[in-house]
Amino acid sequence: MQGQNKFFSPIKKLLFFGSGSLTLIVSLMIIGWWRECDRLISLAEKFLLPQPIVPQIELATAIVKQVQEAQELTTAVYTMETVVPASAERKIGEWVIATTKLVYIAHGEVRAGIDLNQLTPEQVKITADKIQINLPPPQILDQKIDVNRSRVFDYNRGFLNLGPDLAPQLQTQAQQETLQQILHAACDQGILNSANEKAKQTLTQLLNNMSVQPIEIRTTSPSLQACI
Repeated sequence: MQGQNKFFSPIKKLLFFGSGSLTLIVSLMIIGWWRECDRLISLAEKFLLPQPIVPQIELATAIVKQVQEAQELTTAVYTMETVVPASAERKIGEWVIATTKLVYIAHGEVRAGIDLNQLTPEQVKITADKIQINLPPPQILDQKIDVNRSRVFDYNRGFLNLGPDLAPQLQTQAQQETLQQILHAACDQGILNSANEKAKQTLTQLLNNMSVQPIEIRTTSPSLQACI
């Protein structure tokens, strides 16, 4: 009986260690399978779950705010010197007794550009590959006479100085005519189109230095009323 126990003892040990190894192998396989499942689930979530949405509205608003810091983008200036006559008559009935004449030499300036305060987030379109900005139309921002460089060249009240003494009024009339002349001349020379092109170049360079995406600036044709 004792011989049989001695015979079966190694077999029991072998079975014990064999079952322990099998248990260890199964445990390792379960752990490996569990880790692989976790990896597959994480991978699936990466592709199936919605990706974070880029807040395009906030980005567009930020771009508009950055652009509007310039308020007005003066991009084209036209200057001109012109000679403008003005006159007034003294009459008795239908008869002209004398005429007062004033000759005014005026130096005027017209500035054209884009009012960037008119830019809205709706005019900024953001896509995956670029940022597109549609600018407001150019307009005449200012027109003025340089009074320090302008002067009355001649003032004549006619025969025996019988013409009306209206020097201040005639000078004001000449200045108003000057503003109209330089505005029409500037528009004829294409000041609004020049303002568009220069604004496009300036803003493209400015925004490209601030953005990782390419910037496309689109201009708007000037209004037909801009030069009236």
